Amino acid sequence: MIERETPKAVVLLSGGLDSFVAAALAREAGMRLYALTIDYNQRHRVELESARRIAAYLGVERHVVLPLDLTAFGGSALTSSDIAVPKDGLGASGAEGIPVTYVPARNTIFLSLTLGFAEVVGAQDIFIGVNALDYSGYPDCRAEFIEAFAHMAALATKAGVEGAPVRINTPLQFMSKADIAREAARLGLDAGLSWSCYDPTPDGKHCGQCDSCRLRARGFVEAGLPDPTIYA
Repeated sequence: MIERETPKAVVLLSGGLDSFVAAALAREAGMRLYALTIDYNQRHRVELESARRIAAYLGVERHVVLPLDLTAFGGSALTSSDIAVPKDGLGASGAEGIPVTYVPARNTIFLSLTLGFAEVVGAQDIFIGVNALDYSGYPDCRAEFIEAFAHMAALATKAGVEGAPVRINTPLQFMSKADIAREAARLGLDAGLSWSCYDPTPDGKHCGQCDSCRLRARGFVEAGLPDPTIYA
């Protein structure tokens, strides 16, 4: 009897709660984990350390932290020091309802890099923690975008051409933040290892006021779970 090889998955691991839960779900599904974290010189670089801690916590076999300095482009409050992170409550604050914390084409760029890594390690699954319910209005978190990217990936890769296209898994796509907090608890994760804040305080706390902090805090409250986050 031929023993089947354990399937591999590459997780786009930001260091946030969503990517943490997505990675843990891949592990729960019995997959060998590989992780890619992009160091894009983001304002909240502290999340890189969270990604490293999460990778170690989950037993990731190989964790690549890839430098890609998107401050050369700018155009976002996360990559431009002259654009302030909004602190005036949840909701859009940019053109056409898209917040200034949107990083132009970020998930397209990051998924493309993840796709290349998946081909190299022989993984047929990519996991990404995008969410289309409790999110800040980013166009590259929508199900339509993921479907279109998967179609493109099948056309653009050796694996796809040979009939084994990489699958793009979005297990949190239609979960609320409360659902995600509950899922973290069900999986037995230490949610305190994750980082969400876009504008950390100088002493290393979550600011508590940016969209990402507000979504995180509200999720734990609505889930009826203790929030391990230290807010300013």
